Amino acid sequence: MTTVVSAQNLGLTFPTGDGDIVALSDVNLTINKGDFVSFIGPSGCGKTTFLRAIADLEKPTSGTLSVNGMTPEQARQARAYGYVFQAAALYPWRTIEKNIALPLEIMGHSPAEQSERIARTMELVNLSGFEKKYPWQLSGGMQQRASIARALAFDADLLLMDEPFGALDEIVRDHLNSELLKLWERTQKTICFVTHSIPEAVYLSTRIVVMSPRPGRVTDIIESTLPRDRPLDIRETPEFLAIAARVREGLRAGHSYDGGAV
Repeated sequence: MTTVVSAQNLGLTFPTGDGDIVALSDVNLTINKGDFVSFIGPSGCGKTTFLRAIADLEKPTSGTLSVNGMTPEQARQARAYGYVFQAAALYPWRTIEKNIALPLEIMGHSPAEQSERIARTMELVNLSGFEKKYPWQLSGGMQQRASIARALAFDADLLLMDEPFGALDEIVRDHLNSELLKLWERTQKTICFVTHSIPEAVYLSTRIVVMSPRPGRVTDIIESTLPRDRPLDIRETPEFLAIAARVREGLRAGHSYDGGAV
């Protein structure tokens, strides 16, 4: 298997005026090509910090971290990943197609190449026909799909997703979970996905990384035994519920592992 992300004894500490905050401690993890890995844990456990370290938005203070065999800085410069934030972060003065085009413009793609990539990615996220709309004319779920299209537009193999559906209602979230699985199957991307939702983590993932309260440690890595074809009603099956119970137990164990954490 091809390793996409490798963390060895990774630590990350933030210095503050009130003393150091240890966000990550001794994290060891390998993510392989084509994996869909979800990170779950309580608020402040370092899920987003780890994602930001992969993206070279935070700098580890100990251990090693590689992305596609490169340092995170080299991977960022090589545009080896797309990043989808909690909020869609679309520019309100740009149409949807112009928002998706932004990284392509920065990278110097020709207008013809931009048009082809925009059309392809909008079709992937089921937004064809909304090219000329502005973000404020779309629902929250459609805005997040546009954000995903923008992250896919330059065809990076790695997709980093930081709670992209957390602010959406349950019906829309379920729909986008299902659509994301179809997108993953079609594109064969490697996806790192941060969530607070146990059902979402179990439904989407090939592996679930359970993290403890700060300082963030990996308390369990759960390999999913669910088939890749996952209708929404798979969440009612004994197999799904058993994996969810193990995630829940891992979260409880993490809290008892470091009782002084907040």
